[in-house]
Amino acid sequence: MSLLPKPIVMVVDDDAIARMGATDMFRHAGYDVIEAGCASEALQSFQSNANISLLFTDISMPGAMDGTDLAVEIAAHWPLVGLIATSGLPRPGKLPTGTSFHDKPYEPSAVLLQAKAMTDFNH
Repeated sequence: MSLLPKPIVMVVDDDAIARMGATDMFRHAGYDVIEAGCASEALQSFQSNANISLLFTDISMPGAMDGTDLAVEIAAHWPLVGLIATSGLPRPGKLPTGTSFHDKPYEPSAVLLQAKAMTDFNH
């Protein structure tokens, strides 16, 4: 019996406390997690790690790219990666098709249910 590797989730949030909370949520659910504090850092991780299964990103972040821009980039270059976005602001209009959106504060069980569906589909 061979064990499949754990799905890898990329958690992106400029708020360190929110990022730690999301990281803990995914780790406790059995995922490996890579963290990034901004969209450009996350993009670099995607370019160096082809095994990322899911992007969980905040929308509002400083820098040249926000979470919406990041989701658009990931969808364009890594179409099999699941996309979940979260924000305290209303859902942005230009999120890629298939992106799940959760208002902050989000319900962890709802996020994890979608994450499981997205990562099971990709494996």
